[in-house]
Amino acid sequence: MPHVLLASCDQARGLDDDEPLLLAALADAGVTAAAADWADPNVDWAAAQAVVVRSTWDYAPRRDEFLAWARRVEAVTSLHNPAAVLAWNTDKRYLAELAAAGLQVVPTAWAAEQAELPAALGAWDGDVVVKPAVSAGARDTARFAPAERVAAGALAARILDSGRAVMVQPYLTLLDGEGETGLVYLDGAYSHAFGKGALLAGEPLGPGLFATETITARTATPAQREVGDAVLAGVCERAGAVPLYARVDLVPGEDGAPRVLEVELTEPSLNLPVAPGAAQRLAAAITARL
Repeated sequence: MPHVLLASCDQARGLDDDEPLLLAALADAGVTAAAADWADPNVDWAAAQAVVVRSTWDYAPRRDEFLAWARRVEAVTSLHNPAAVLAWNTDKRYLAELAAAGLQVVPTAWAAEQAELPAALGAWDGDVVVKPAVSAGARDTARFAPAERVAAGALAARILDSGRAVMVQPYLTLLDGEGETGLVYLDGAYSHAFGKGALLAGEPLGPGLFATETITARTATPAQREVGDAVLAGVCERAGAVPLYARVDLVPGEDGAPRVLEVELTEPSLNLPVAPGAAQRLAAAITARL
């Protein structure tokens, strides 16, 4: 049995660009590792010294099952990130908690029932983004112009009917030119940044595991680092521990200042290929926790 099991999913096989680099870096560090489907009942998770959640990209439609799995694994071996962190992070209503703590989060309106939808959808005059509070890979997410509020309401209603809360955000127009910036932290230390092109063109994204993304290397600005570092500090304080990995996704607000779009602590692509040495840094962080 390998020292480390990387939790993945069957649909992600061959699609995770981080995985081969991480496996090679762990091997170079003298640590055996392999990927396994988190939902495979035949996997002996307890036999590994550590389980690292990586490309479990199919968890969203069965979040309860996924979190139950995480708790079972954590009861028999070391799990990163911990089950409590996964539970908090897999419902995007954590953004409201971050905003209440004074962090610069993209403005968001929430609706947990049909009666709350009109206020949420009417919170902004311009384009809005509608998405579920529980989702991954930008699924069931779309951008709507002011004339498309009926269509936005229809998507929101479908999300509610699926048992998930709805979040509505203003579409920040500078995103079209700048895209998103992801800041990656490994074992509490800043590792690297990457750029991601804007995704939303007005239609809900398809049924695949994730949307096709354009990823590039990027240097984080001092303002972005300040926001990312503050978010990580807040996460560490709330969790009472430093997460093995964290990704803070930032977008430019209407004033150009960085705003937090998401904090990824569950199964984020860390885009290791764009940053020389990042796979080795992650492998070192994993090895230190064995």
